[in-house]
Amino acid sequence: MWHHTNETQRRQWQNPESILTDIGLKPGQVFMDIGCGSGFFTLPAARIIGTKGKVYGLDIQVDAIDEIKKKAASEGLVNIELRLGRAEEVILCRRCADIVFFGIDLHDFDEPEKVLKNAHQMLKPDGKLVDLDWKKVEMGFGPPFSKRFDEDAASRLIKQANFRIKSIQDSGKYHYLIIAGMDS
Repeated sequence: MWHHTNETQRRQWQNPESILTDIGLKPGQVFMDIGCGSGFFTLPAARIIGTKGKVYGLDIQVDAIDEIKKKAASEGLVNIELRLGRAEEVILCRRCADIVFFGIDLHDFDEPEKVLKNAHQMLKPDGKLVDLDWKKVEMGFGPPFSKRFDEDAASRLIKQANFRIKSIQDSGKYHYLIIAGMDS
């Protein structure tokens, strides 16, 4: 999985704090990091939302979850709840999230349709679904071209899960960012 690259390298082309601030993450909110990997977005989100907020991290890799636990403990972050499991099968809580976030991984899931339907059940009616992913262009790094979703394919999947696309924009040179809200 590509989101287990070295964090220092990744920070050269992706700034998690500014991405999270740009999507409107605020103190006291509930943020879900679906496919959280070793916490590239989970930990900065936990720092932003503070003690009144909550971050849920979900991943299928036990070592990734353990790594977040270690880092969170060393920083004294107690507002993170981590779950090991498949996003196709797990609903962390219903209508509880302000933001459900996919950090460069929507293309990784076996059944993205199912993952997005679950996201729909976890989001508050006025919540946001955020999909940050790789542009579908040849790059020489990142996931293989054939696995990537372009903005249209990702938007189609998101709409099929009953979301309304609010905006699509570039996020740095290599990624795009889709923000969607609840349709119903």
